[in-house]
Amino acid sequence: MRLDSDAARAPHLTAADLALAYGASEEEWTANAIDLLGQTTSLVIMTNWEVRPASTTDVEVAAELRATVLRADLERLGRYDEQRVRQRLRDGFTPAHTWVIEVDGVFAGCVSLRPAEDAHWLEHFYLAPHLQGRGIGAAVLSRLLRKCDRDGSLVRLNVLQGSPARRLYERHGFTLEAEDPVDVFMVRKPT
Repeated sequence: MRLDSDAARAPHLTAADLALAYGASEEEWTANAIDLLGQTTSLVIMTNWEVRPASTTDVEVAAELRATVLRADLERLGRYDEQRVRQRLRDGFTPAHTWVIEVDGVFAGCVSLRPAEDAHWLEHFYLAPHLQGRGIGAAVLSRLLRKCDRDGSLVRLNVLQGSPARRLYERHGFTLEAEDPVDVFMVRKPT
């Protein structure tokens, strides 16, 4: 297995987090990281990101992040509305089911895992653009999915048509359930 060099340099993750996120063993990850980084130190890669429970005070910064992250996709689909993009997050924000991702103690993203009758819904999963592609989102998603696997719970989500986030979800076992001109609905069975 060969991992890209951007992931090998991703800050704030442990070797175990990255191995799990990329579906590799820790030994495979370490071998690839050593090869890519050209060093044999113990995987130095990171430590300063964390996930904490959300509070009501996080709603506005999360709404702003949502507007930033979704803007290009919503504009491409002809659906961007400056107020609506923020209000949809405000209307669906439930701190009891939401976590904030912090990097170096600063708000960097959020994710919700809302229980429903037959599944959990993965919602409001946004990460600051400058932190995307570093493995943080993959590691956060892996943690959430492990919890759902232990509970034997299906996980559902929807992602915008053409969004690069779809590839992340497919790598983590999500499959197409339905789609329309704007949204792709995906599901993941527990492993």
